Amino acid sequence: MQESRLFKIVYTLLNTDHTTAPALADALEVSVRTIYRDIDALSEAGIPIYAEPGRNGGIRLMRHDVLDKILLSQEEKQEILLALQTLNATNYSDNHNILHKLSGLFHLETDQWLEVDFSRWGEKPHDNEKFAVLKYAVIHSRSMKITYASSQEENSSRIIYPLQLLYKARSWYLKAFCTARQDFRIFKLTRIIDYEILSDHFSPDLLSPRAKQSTQTEYPRYTNLPIVLRFPQEMAYRVYDEFDREQITQQADGDLIVSAHMPEDHWLIGFLLSFGTKVDILSPQELKIQLAEQGKKIYEKYKP
Repeated sequence: MQESRLFKIVYTLLNTDHTTAPALADALEVSVRTIYRDIDALSEAGIPIYAEPGRNGGIRLMRHDVLDKILLSQEEKQEILLALQTLNATNYSDNHNILHKLSGLFHLETDQWLEVDFSRWGEKPHDNEKFAVLKYAVIHSRSMKITYASSQEENSSRIIYPLQLLYKARSWYLKAFCTARQDFRIFKLTRIIDYEILSDHFSPDLLSPRAKQSTQTEYPRYTNLPIVLRFPQEMAYRVYDEFDREQITQQADGDLIVSAHMPEDHWLIGFLLSFGTKVDILSPQELKIQLAEQGKKIYEKYKP
């Protein structure tokens, strides 16, 4: 198609100082006469393209002027490239070529100030492979068999219909219809131990309306317990990692008071134990008792 050929001519000239009509004709598999007609068409459309005669002449493009024809601000161009670079981390098919072409067209580079990587530290091959497989299953509406490590301390195998990948609270999740529960669930990607794409397909159109109304995690939500914690100033790096700024109040002595609602289950005990002696539970009293009991069990297990 002529439109595709015209774009290829412009793109070629954006990435080289100049070329010749015979070289373009050979690359695009058309006649030299067709190339000259295309050059005229581009010129009439306002693209600053011109031909110079002579031994060192050829077809050239006036740099930067092309961008005046694109109704995008510098910030908008950066946003487009940023979105593509983020998508590039998912190994999206042919995205690298698109990113390269638009970077040349916009005369901008994004890889000097930003790198996007979905994997955990030290887990790049496995995490990226898992993300790519789940992405494929979502896009192509393929059923999957997964083994999931739930917060109930049990591993279970189930068949799911993956619908959407979700990034929230510094973690990736998979929204899917679980055939075992006959309902929608949200699975944390790091807890998906094993996964396999099955041969059968499902219809996302039949599930999507119901999925939008469902916000359940893999199991029904727990009761949120109001807690108040005190941390020394030296633990600020952890406190601001784990809690929202509005939940934190800094005292005159530098200590940090955290008021938050957290799930009332065994995970909370493990979470608080991860701070060692650097956390003081101000309330509720029963949480102090539970933490002390768990601490005693740990001591009995590892005491000399």
